[in-house]
Amino acid sequence: LLRREIEALSSVDSAFFVHIDRKSNLQEFSGIKGNNIFFLNDRVTVYWAEFSGVKAITKLILHGIKAEQKFDYFVLLSGSEYPLRSVEYIHKFFEANNGQEFMDVVKIPNLQAGKPLSHINSFRAPSSKPALQLVVKALSRMGVIRRDYRKHFGDLAPYGGHTWWALTRGACEYMIEFIEQHPKLVRYFEHAAQPEETFFHTILGNSSFKLRFRRNLLYEDWSAGGRRPAMISEKHLAIFAAQKRVWLSDVFGAGEVHFARKYSDENLGLLDEVDKLVKTKGDS
Repeated sequence: LLRREIEALSSVDSAFFVHIDRKSNLQEFSGIKGNNIFFLNDRVTVYWAEFSGVKAITKLILHGIKAEQKFDYFVLLSGSEYPLRSVEYIHKFFEANNGQEFMDVVKIPNLQAGKPLSHINSFRAPSSKPALQLVVKALSRMGVIRRDYRKHFGDLAPYGGHTWWALTRGACEYMIEFIEQHPKLVRYFEHAAQPEETFFHTILGNSSFKLRFRRNLLYEDWSAGGRRPAMISEKHLAIFAAQKRVWLSDVFGAGEVHFARKYSDENLGLLDEVDKLVKTKGDS
């Protein structure tokens, strides 16, 4: 799936910076090669909905902005996506919308968006410290562990959204500079719940980049509820085929989406069908 995704999106002016969870065997990806493909050596052991994910994303941003080629946009994907339009079309879209930040962002709390204040005020121990996790869970049930973000955020307001985004070089450079200058805030988020959905959003939500926000470019199906989006299936392909430009409108705003998530290595035949759709829709 990752190989197919990279092949579909590769062009002379793009590159791919890939972080593989340290728990995974990097050799399993040895067949994915190219002059514009860079696997990170300084890998992080990533646990779901913990700050380790933020660390991995931060490393990817750093590698991207330090690359010899000066890229205008950086698109964060998980490796389980596939494009809904051609790479030429996506390129033209970024040129036409240069300067816009594509990130799902709402001010917390926002129950309609599924962003309660508990995402900011809760205390979560990392999975790398199982003994501490047990203590924290016990104390939380007793009501002993309570946090108030206002004591740590200062004048900053909390923001949240979805993990995935497409941001300008300027926004990414701003986030890295902010992280370096605010170690206290970073330490607070190290024990927050699902920080990859609040950390970068809070940084940019309290900056001038907020004025450039537009909804993210990723299609996910959360209609069934639960903690994870539905896997892409034939019913979703019918939705994609019915619209030349796949359009979403929700609490995060309205806009076109260029990628869909989640696909699986166990059903790569769906990618062949998407390729046919992409070819039919053309580059304009």
